Amino acid sequence: YMGALQQASYVPEQDYKNDIMYTTRLRLNMHAKVSSNVSFAGRLSMYKTWGDSTGVQMFNGQTNSFTLDGTDSNVPNSDILRVERAYFDWKNIGGSNWYLSLGRRPSTGGPPLQSRENELRQGTPAGHVVNFQFDGLAAGLKLDKLAPGNVFRFCYGVGFESGWGNGDQLQAPADRLDDVNLGGINWDLYNTDTMQIQTTVLGAWDVTDGFNGLIVLPGDPVSGNPIPAPLVMRYSPSANLGDMYLGNIVLERDEGPVSWFVSYAYNNSKPNDITTPFGGLLTDPFDTPEDHNGYSIYAGVRAPIGNNFLGFEYNHGSQYWFNFTQAADDLVGSKLATRGDAFEGYWVHEFKDGFARANFKIRLGAIYYDYDYSGSGWQVGAPKDLNGDTPPILAFPTFKEAWDVRGTFTVKF
Repeated sequence: YMGALQQASYVPEQDYKNDIMYTTRLRLNMHAKVSSNVSFAGRLSMYKTWGDSTGVQMFNGQTNSFTLDGTDSNVPNSDILRVERAYFDWKNIGGSNWYLSLGRRPSTGGPPLQSRENELRQGTPAGHVVNFQFDGLAAGLKLDKLAPGNVFRFCYGVGFESGWGNGDQLQAPADRLDDVNLGGINWDLYNTDTMQIQTTVLGAWDVTDGFNGLIVLPGDPVSGNPIPAPLVMRYSPSANLGDMYLGNIVLERDEGPVSWFVSYAYNNSKPNDITTPFGGLLTDPFDTPEDHNGYSIYAGVRAPIGNNFLGFEYNHGSQYWFNFTQAADDLVGSKLATRGDAFEGYWVHEFKDGFARANFKIRLGAIYYDYDYSGSGWQVGAPKDLNGDTPPILAFPTFKEAWDVRGTFTVKF
């Protein structure tokens, strides 16, 4: 029976190419001065492919083919205008250097991701480890006496709310899940116009086998047989798999007109003794979960030539590397989640027309992915070696090599 089941679900290695794909992204920033030391900031976002506003993707094995709370504004989705950010800042509390920020966080596009777009810093946490929308708070303290731009922040957020909308009242007490809580430190150690040093250390506790989302499955994940009438389904996690810890330090610097950065990140998994039909924390089904460590390096350089900028970036991830960057808009998948190597080259031309910063620019770029292990971006299942003599049997499709070639027009108004 198992042999027949394997034959029904087995699909051999094959090539795939999407010759052309167009997208449109609209972002509307909001700012309001509430009082002398309280302000509000928000951003509404639409991101769609031409010819598709269904809002739910067909699952293809990649983390960006879910419709998730943490990714729905940054992965092509539909013509729906979504709330990507909405938070208030309360600064100089009681005349001190403390501040409090609360709401839907600016947790996407953090340093050094702005370099490849030739933009200012877009988010708070380091983009090497966090590029994911979440709700929470940050309590910060300005420490300018230690170093220029020194700001210490404690951050907290919720990745999964188990007690609302997941039917836990219908579960036996032993089967009810805990919330997924996120917490950590984001510390700008040094920050000037020409150099920035930042460290991010965070933990994700009671990580589940996925997050709330909508999905369409084209095939039965158990038998592999096609589903005659694929339906939009709500996915809810089934188990708390354990804890995940990440750390990162990034250095960005301008050497005259040339900008460069280097970043190192580390992760450590602390699994519970549990696996689901899809696996445990970096563990296959029916295997005994063990602690695993992973790392990633990320570096880049950018140089101007008149109103043009040429840049190159490289990143490498180890076998058990994992980060929360599923909201990256890299269409193949987050390049910074790659268990293997990713290379990116790009060219940006800005039309400044007398302005200090460009309101209109063109960008051409290409990313080459060379995966060493399966499961990039997934916390579930054990990574499999893709370079062995015998190709591994995988639970769902994965890439061995991929190209993402892209051209963009960006207009600010």
